[in-house]
Amino acid sequence: MPQLKLSYFDFHGGRAEPIRLALAVGGIAFEDHRFGFPEFTEVRKSVPFGQVPVLHVDGVQVTQSDAILRYAGKLAGLYPTDAYQALLCDEVAYVVEEAGVKLGPSFSMKGDEQKAARVALVDGHMPVYLGWLQKQLLANGGEYFADKRLTVADLKVFVDVRGLNSGRLDHIPTDLVEKVAPALNAHMQRIAQTPAVLQYYASFK
Repeated sequence: MPQLKLSYFDFHGGRAEPIRLALAVGGIAFEDHRFGFPEFTEVRKSVPFGQVPVLHVDGVQVTQSDAILRYAGKLAGLYPTDAYQALLCDEVAYVVEEAGVKLGPSFSMKGDEQKAARVALVDGHMPVYLGWLQKQLLANGGEYFADKRLTVADLKVFVDVRGLNSGRLDHIPTDLVEKVAPALNAHMQRIAQTPAVLQYYASFK
């Protein structure tokens, strides 16, 4: 097994959290390198495009969160081997990633500017992508997004929904998911009760 070091901000969420979960669920040993936001000024000087997460694989630095997530999923047995099921898995992951890209600029905004940007998303794109995810989940049986089992797609959606419900995002109603896509909340709660996921979060208490 390769030596892995994953570098990202020190909080439960964001682009690295599905990767952390995939490796933890799969029992894959890795160095969970976390840093505070003030340290990022220095960290970004040594990473491609000034972005995290990055993964070091036997000392070689790799970028792009979805590529890293897919790799982690393969190591952990959480990525489909069937080409079509892998396509469904990737489709879901990219939809969530695209939604995050739309939300991203608002993090550097303040006051009324941030409020206006996020309200526009709540009234526009967010219900659309959440509704699409719910439709895909139900079309695939209602429990998992692909392969009729836990995959990295489920972990990606789990982290996203958990973040939207958390109350940490100003101007994003904590009941948004429940209103527009309640099946995603049920999915999130089910994934949260997976023994390996429970164990992962319990380790931080």
